[in-house]
Amino acid sequence: MTTIDALLQNVIRPDVLALSAYHVPDASGMLKLDAMENPYHLPPPLKQQLAARLAEVALNRYPVPTYSVLKEKICQRLGVPDGYQVVLGNGSDELIGMLAIACAKQERRASVLAPTPGFVMYAMSSQLAGLDFIGVPLKEDFTLDLPAMLAAIEQHQPAITYLAYPNNPTGNLFDSNAVEAIVRASHGVVVVDEAYQPFADASFMPRLPEFENLIVMRTVSKLGLAGIRLGYMSGHPKLLAELEKVRPPYNVNVLTEAAAEFALDHLTVFDAQAMAVRTEREMLAARLASLPNVEVFPSSANFLLVRL
Repeated sequence: MTTIDALLQNVIRPDVLALSAYHVPDASGMLKLDAMENPYHLPPPLKQQLAARLAEVALNRYPVPTYSVLKEKICQRLGVPDGYQVVLGNGSDELIGMLAIACAKQERRASVLAPTPGFVMYAMSSQLAGLDFIGVPLKEDFTLDLPAMLAAIEQHQPAITYLAYPNNPTGNLFDSNAVEAIVRASHGVVVVDEAYQPFADASFMPRLPEFENLIVMRTVSKLGLAGIRLGYMSGHPKLLAELEKVRPPYNVNVLTEAAAEFALDHLTVFDAQAMAVRTEREMLAARLASLPNVEVFPSSANFLLVRL
C-alpha cells in the first residue's frame, strides 16, 4: 500500500471511500436535456440591464449576511405567507445538507424517509450526515403508496420526510390529501420540495400556517436561473431559527444575490417562459402518446417520463 493509500484508509470515512463523486456527463455537441433546465435565454435588453446591475456589485466586500432585501423580495413575490421568512442556500442541495446536519441527533441515530425513485440528494445528504435513509417504493404508476409511507413513518419515526412535489424523476404531482396525511402522521419535519413548482398548478406554500412541522423548499434553478445556484425554504419561524444556525456564513455570493434580485424584479418574463414550457410539454405528451407502445405518464414538471 502506498503512502497516500494508507493516508486515505487512515483518515477518510469508510462510507465516503465507498461513494462515487456526483458525475455530470460532458454535453458538448449535444442537445442538453438531462438537467431539466429552462431552455430560454434572457431577452437581450434584460441581459444588458443585468450586466449593468452586476457591474455595480462590490466584489471586494462580503455579502450583507442577513440578505434582507433578497429575502423580502422572495417573500413578497413568490407566495411566502405573511409572517413567514425564508432561509437561503447555495442551491437546494445546500438546504438539504443543512437539514441533515441540524437533525442528526447523537443520542439515537436519526433517519430520513422519502419515496423512491426520488431526488438523489435526499439519500446522499443523509449518508454524509450519518443518518439512515429509508426509501419507500412508489406504486407501479409512480403514485404514492400511502399505507406503506404511513407504516414506515410509524416504524422508523423519521426526523425528516421528503416529498418532491412534483416528484423528481417521475414528474407527477402526488395526491395532496396523501401529502397532508403524511404531514399529520409525522412526528418529524416534512419537507415538500417544490423545485418544479413553476410548471405545476399546486403548492403547499400557502398552507404553511396549518402545519408546524412542514417546510416548503424551492429553487430558482428550474425557473431559469440554474447558473446562480439559489434555493430557499420556509416554515415555522422557530424551526427556521434553528436551521439558520447551521447555515454557512455568506453562503449566497454577491453576484447571485444581485442576479436574483434583478430576476425577481422581472418575474413576469420568467413566468411567461415557464408557461411556454408547460404548453410545449402538453403538446409533446400528446404526440408521444399517439405512438404505438408508448406510455406517457402525467407530468407537472418540465420533463416527461415515458415507458417504451
